Amino acid sequence: MNTLPQGRWSVAFWLTLALGLVGYHLALIFSGLVPNLISRPLHMAFILPFALVLGATTRAGRISGSVLAVLGVAAALWVAFNSDALGDQYGFLEGPLQRVVAVVLLVVVLETARRAIGWPLPLVAGSALLYGLYGQYIPGQFGHSGTPLDSFLGTLTIAEGGIWGTLTGVSVGVVSIFVIFGAVLNAGEAGQGFMNVAAAAAGSLKGGAAKVSVISSALFGSISGSASANVASTGAITLPAMTKLGYPKRLAAAVEAVASSGGQIMPPLMGAGAFVMVELTGVPYTAIMAAAILPAFLYFLAVWVGINAYARRYDLKGVEAKDRPARRDVIITSLFFLVPFSVLLWSMFVVKFTPEYSAALAILAGVVLLFFNADLKSDPAQIYQRLTSAVLNAAKQVSMIAAIILCASIIIGVLSITGLGVKITSLILEGSGGLLWPSLLLTALACLVLGMEVPTTAAYVICVSVAGPALTQLGLEPLQAHLFVFWFALLSTITPPVCGAVFIAAGMIGESWIKVALTAMALGIGLYIIPLGMIANPDMLRLATAPLEAIVAMLRVAVGLSLISYGLISARKVVPTGVMVAGGLAVVFSGLVI
Repeated sequence: MNTLPQGRWSVAFWLTLALGLVGYHLALIFSGLVPNLISRPLHMAFILPFALVLGATTRAGRISGSVLAVLGVAAALWVAFNSDALGDQYGFLEGPLQRVVAVVLLVVVLETARRAIGWPLPLVAGSALLYGLYGQYIPGQFGHSGTPLDSFLGTLTIAEGGIWGTLTGVSVGVVSIFVIFGAVLNAGEAGQGFMNVAAAAAGSLKGGAAKVSVISSALFGSISGSASANVASTGAITLPAMTKLGYPKRLAAAVEAVASSGGQIMPPLMGAGAFVMVELTGVPYTAIMAAAILPAFLYFLAVWVGINAYARRYDLKGVEAKDRPARRDVIITSLFFLVPFSVLLWSMFVVKFTPEYSAALAILAGVVLLFFNADLKSDPAQIYQRLTSAVLNAAKQVSMIAAIILCASIIIGVLSITGLGVKITSLILEGSGGLLWPSLLLTALACLVLGMEVPTTAAYVICVSVAGPALTQLGLEPLQAHLFVFWFALLSTITPPVCGAVFIAAGMIGESWIKVALTAMALGIGLYIIPLGMIANPDMLRLATAPLEAIVAMLRVAVGLSLISYGLISARKVVPTGVMVAGGLAVVFSGLVI
């Protein structure tokens, strides 16, 4: 999305609307229960102007976006104001007005997603709608018996089985709050604090500039949850630092792409995926965080080992002392993220508040810190700029994720109405011969293909909706299956032919994206191995319930990953590489026979 339009009245309008969006989502946390058919349509009404109008780059786009936004807001508000009556219809449309509202809602959701993230996801959702409408004419196993039009459209638009379903509830109740939290932190000194801590911790080491990128991207990714945003933000600092020290361009860009991709698997946010996972699995948020932390650590460990191997090959230097931050700067700027994070963790784990309520308290702490800069002084102009940046970025990011989730909800709704999800699950079971590992490989391939064209969270939601039941039927625990799918939905960030994080990093540094991608795949080998390691070593995900067994399993996988990473990068000869990779795989998968 582009920047805020110029003009006093325009700025005032968008600021007011952004404040309304942020205030609405915070008010939902503090005000208690609000009926779903009120809170979710209002959520959509708030995000439409940002997704359809503010992001438009042409006059025609702004005009058409404004028309669609007005129609969509009117339809969403109509659902909210008539929620009581609609609840008695059980998803069956009554009269021409309701049919018009249903069509408007579906068209606006599809177009909002297209403008936010491009064609692929809306095309999948549109295909799902066509299947729901005409699938009864498809012969054989993949046809369906047909659903009355008023029931089909009504279930998707006036009941809690489509665009107002559980995924949208996650967007309203949890994702939006954590996105606002991230925007507040990014508006202040927290980003600089991440960089300073990383530089102080790893800057002096061999290959220090690359390791600074790894640590800062892990920290920044813990609140951004977007590989592309991570590359664009931390990469603006780390890429010039690496090239200045003589790092090969392909390596510098690959380090940034791989480290930034890890942000989406790094607690506490994991993009929007962690909160969607809560809803789909029924597993508490804190339990998901506990299960995700050791695999995330392993991912960055493998990257670290790979950087050490490259450091030996290219004699990579650390950051010079004069370019590293002073201790005072490290301590002060680190407080700008430590204080809000401490409030968040204290609220969740000590006081036992819900994640969303804890995040709301952390937002308030973050807002207070926006009134101070790194010199612990207050500048009214700077405060205004930071508050403005926080609310506008929060509104735009909430709108982007909501557009994705609303569109994905159409697909999930159609899968449920038509029973297509069950049929695809059966196909996976048949194609794999009822065996777990072939099913895992089929699922991984589906995640890679789908992830090339849709965002990680959407790819995860769609894949787990059809493949998750098959994996659990074959003996995996629900959380195990969901984490496996979520990790493989990330593959496309660094895997050709479509690898978003690589494209951005390569473009920023002026290197061939193919060279960067090959180096990134070697550095990011953990992304391919760790999900399989979770299956072979299920104890690794049980840190909350069996910490000793989890740590032992993690150490076993760590040894295997280190052998694989070092062998791929440092051995450079066929036999030593083969021996180290084979040995590493044997260690990783030794959990299958222990």
